[in-house]
Amino acid sequence: MTITTLDSLSAKPLLDWYDRHHRDLPWRVSPGMAARGVKPDPYRVWLSEVMLQQTTVQAVKPYFAKFLERWPEVTDLAAAENDEVMAAWAGLGYYARARNLKKCAEAVAKDHRGVFPDTETGLKSLPGIGDYTAAAVAAIAFNRQAAVMDGNVERVISRLYAIEAPLPGAKPVMKDKVTLLTPANRPGDFAQAMMDLGATICTPKRPACSLCPFRGSCQALKLCDPELFPVKTAKKEKPVRQGAAFIAVTGDGEILLRRRAESGLLGGMTEVPTTAWTARLDGETSVTAAPFAAAWQACGTVIHVFTHFELRLSIWRAAIVQKLEADDGWWEPVTNLEAQALPTVMKKAIAAAIPLAFKTSRA
Repeated sequence: MTITTLDSLSAKPLLDWYDRHHRDLPWRVSPGMAARGVKPDPYRVWLSEVMLQQTTVQAVKPYFAKFLERWPEVTDLAAAENDEVMAAWAGLGYYARARNLKKCAEAVAKDHRGVFPDTETGLKSLPGIGDYTAAAVAAIAFNRQAAVMDGNVERVISRLYAIEAPLPGAKPVMKDKVTLLTPANRPGDFAQAMMDLGATICTPKRPACSLCPFRGSCQALKLCDPELFPVKTAKKEKPVRQGAAFIAVTGDGEILLRRRAESGLLGGMTEVPTTAWTARLDGETSVTAAPFAAAWQACGTVIHVFTHFELRLSIWRAAIVQKLEADDGWWEPVTNLEAQALPTVMKKAIAAAIPLAFKTSRA
């Protein structure tokens, strides 16, 4: 076997591997399709890349299909109601992405006549599009020689060059390496190939190095254990916040809901009444913080982990005989909960109080 040095390393072995082993994904144009003249749809590329941030491929697939069915073009998404978009996104997490998705679609429709800019600079001028998304869309949809960096690419490049500097500080060094390696020909396929390599071969644990197209030049494989890369700084323990959630249910099966403020965590999403979420040990978690007087019953505690903290919610339920007027909310049939923009933490809270709530809503 010929040993390739890093000085002579090229993208060709990876692209050859990708031609044979690429993943078939609903938003992707395969090399075979590209050879027949099929071009990537910038809308699909952008939509998938936004959804895939901090989210697995398997989790994204049904959401991607649902969005395309309801809003097949970016102009359709731009014209949609905000509440509809947030409800369709519910459960996918990181809800600022959904708000920015809508704003970006509106900007493309209004300022660019429904056509995405075809350069990194132009794409970064759109709401919610940062360096990664701009590079990915530019490379994949418009064949621009852009360096695309996600977690999979970072892992591959850190092992290929045995980069000992820890993340996140090593990101600029890694991007420089990816920039040098990205070919002028087929940069989009190269970006997707690097992602596929990291997802299927150069995995965090037990990488299949014998199958890797870069195995002859991987410095981590030559020097030590590839699993030692990428080097990461020790994670700090997540702080804990606590609060209470109140599930009020009428005799005919309606539940009290309200909408969160547009800005901040879970902005614009639907929730049941809750207290503030605080790190104080004496924070409001008891029935004394309920939105109104009723026979509230404790239903345990649910735990939900956000990016920067762990939330522990004490759950309370009350059977409401007479429906009260809700100044800042509304009463929604339990059978219609799936149509609401409920984030996962609120679904957990409701399920703790009404175990069959979401089975009922799907019936």
